[in-house]
Amino acid sequence: MNKIGKRIKQLRDKHNLSQKRFSEAIGVSNVQLSRYESGTRQPDYDTLQKIADYFEVSIDYLFGRTSALKNDSGEFDSIKEINRLLEKYEIDDLAFFDIEKWKSMNPEQIRELESYFQYLVQKSKETDK
Repeated sequence: MNKIGKRIKQLRDKHNLSQKRFSEAIGVSNVQLSRYESGTRQPDYDTLQKIADYFEVSIDYLFGRTSALKNDSGEFDSIKEINRLLEKYEIDDLAFFDIEKWKSMNPEQIRELESYFQYLVQKSKETDK
């Protein structure tokens, strides 16, 4: 089971939802949901958004990038998450633009930062509509 599938199953179990009931709620087949939970298939972005909205969690929570569900106001705190990542990889404001700092990072660290920034760009486009 992959991280997304594990988180979906945990949330579904926490809310006492059967696969059938939850799959109907988000508009996918029971078989498709089972595949998401087992890790044999990955949900697309729209389905991830439906799952996150249903359980009122962030997409980053589903990906396992954060254990925080939402901030105190009920919204996902992207600034806090960016700061957490920058702190985690010891990047200060100036080091962010320092190519040597980026060269010292391993590919997994760079992918984590890159995917999170892509997520933020997507979210900002959604709020501009």
